[in-house]
Amino acid sequence: MSGTGPLVSTDWLAAHLAEPDIRVADASWYLPQAGRNARAEFESGHIPGAVFFDIDALSDQNTTLPHMLPDPVAFSSGVRKLGIGDRDFVVFYDGAGIYSAPRGLWMMRAMGHTRAAVLDGGFPKWTREGHGVESSSGRRMGIGRKHFTASPDPEILRDFDSLRGNLQSRSEQVVDARSPSRFRGEEAEPRAGVRPGRIPGSINVYYADVLTLEGTMRPPDELRRLFDKSGIALDRPIVTSCGSGVTAALLSLALETAGAAKTALYDGSWAEWGARSDAPIATGP
Repeated sequence: MSGTGPLVSTDWLAAHLAEPDIRVADASWYLPQAGRNARAEFESGHIPGAVFFDIDALSDQNTTLPHMLPDPVAFSSGVRKLGIGDRDFVVFYDGAGIYSAPRGLWMMRAMGHTRAAVLDGGFPKWTREGHGVESSSGRRMGIGRKHFTASPDPEILRDFDSLRGNLQSRSEQVVDARSPSRFRGEEAEPRAGVRPGRIPGSINVYYADVLTLEGTMRPPDELRRLFDKSGIALDRPIVTSCGSGVTAALLSLALETAGAAKTALYDGSWAEWGARSDAPIATGP
């Protein structure tokens, strides 16, 4: 949609919701300890016309790593079933404000679909402002499968080998979105078999720090000050990482909002790195 950036406001979405090329996707996902059922919450209430973008169901089903990007054929099939087509502008949102919706955005971009954005403030802001909500299947009448063909963009995806090679070249800055205590290796990881610590040379910016108390993205100037204080150069390539690739996408969105020139995401993130015996780790301050 011409004139939009990676974030759209609730007012913008309310004004454009009925347009035929707008698709809204609830990409809510929560850690088990949150005690929330994303699909059940979607079914009980969602933005009118929205579909449920199940991050896990649309991910690679042939790996033990969590919600890894699938192959293009499988992704295309899943997106077509949601009624999302090549020409649609997709607005992702989640039930936390901004948490997992950026992962949906990144997945679409990684598959070559750039006509997408994240709803700033998500479902909480939408409902606080009194915008309409429905509790049904979320499929618009007359909307069925559409033509969608994935064209993967390798420029925004990084794997284990590229991150291990970067330990020597330092050609890309690695920014970790996990909490400071997890980054320093001071607490056990939530996944079995994953060691505590961080990728050597990485920088920590906790994902919650890029958001306001209301769950919206902080303004670009505040984000720039935050990243500068953390020692991140926005004009140099950046790779984001986290526990499993979800909040890394949120950090990528914040970096883009701040004006970062080039970002990519390490899809395996710490779930992969921390579990591999051939991956060096660092701990402490």
